[in-house]
Amino acid sequence: MIGNSTLNISACIRFSLTGAALIYSMAILADEAPASLETTIASLDTALFEAFNNCEDPEELARHEAFFAEDVEFYHDQGGATFSRDEMIEATRKNACGNYWRERIEGSLEIHPIANFGAIAIGKHRFCEFATGDCPGVAEFTTIWRNDGHRWRVTRVLSYGHRPSE
Repeated sequence: MIGNSTLNISACIRFSLTGAALIYSMAILADEAPASLETTIASLDTALFEAFNNCEDPEELARHEAFFAEDVEFYHDQGGATFSRDEMIEATRKNACGNYWRERIEGSLEIHPIANFGAIAIGKHRFCEFATGDCPGVAEFTTIWRNDGHRWRVTRVLSYGHRPSE
């Protein structure tokens, strides 16, 4: 019985954190004044990675998770592929949280609309180590954002071309 109670408490905590993250990300969009597609996607990318950069905090990890569709596909040229939000978030929790943060390279972001669907965001980013402050590598990214009329969610991510910083 204790095992089931622990599991139920853990599930409730995870549900509560995920629910709070969903409410937070919907609030971002609900309060958003009419903006250009470029402004909207740039703001979403910033919010997505503010949560990522602080994901050692369970509430921030849940906020990060809320930006992704359940069936998100993530392709990483060095780490492989994941095919669900749960799998991707577990890999993030295990490998990234508390270890490094992401910075988008200023001026690299390009946004392209996808008719009747959403947008494509492409650009360059670097990841920096919390332990040293060093930012040893840079890579390209492509993010596919879907707008269902109420909110934006990431459906596909590609992170590729990893190389030493320029």
